[in-house]
Amino acid sequence: MNEGSWTHLDPKGNPTMVAVGDKPVSQRMALAQARVRFPDDVAEQLALHQGEIHTPKGAVFQTAIIAGVMAAKKTGDIIPLCHPLGLEHCEIRMVVERRTDVVIECHVSMTGKTGVEMEALTGASVAALTVYDMCKAFSHEITITDIQLLEKRGGKRDVVRSSTRLSTQ
Repeated sequence: MNEGSWTHLDPKGNPTMVAVGDKPVSQRMALAQARVRFPDDVAEQLALHQGEIHTPKGAVFQTAIIAGVMAAKKTGDIIPLCHPLGLEHCEIRMVVERRTDVVIECHVSMTGKTGVEMEALTGASVAALTVYDMCKAFSHEITITDIQLLEKRGGKRDVVRSSTRLSTQ
């Protein structure tokens, strides 16, 4: 990649926010995913609760959903050089797979001049971190893996990964 390709550097090589004033407005969407993996002994304890994990800190999935949405909305405040965006939609979905994994997806969308990939990735990541935080009393062997962008639409090019997605409900 040549130096002119780095969108977040000015001509002198200093960090700068990308200018989007002249870009056309378009519909933007992104879908990101994260996975939380529990050790087998913890997974057995958590399997006793149908559809939700309850800990002394409260309902884990419900809290993680709220945390993920809040984080997606605040991405411009916590990731340097991200534009502050007015998201029009943010949804966090969580599914337990193979008894030991919680798969988290964050879907965001808006009409604007810049993409929402970082918002989706931030929402999925913070939801996963919240699951970890609320369950760490059971074990510190819980892992967060596979944080990835699955899809983005709008802007210069669309991206669609062939990774496993949660079924639309």
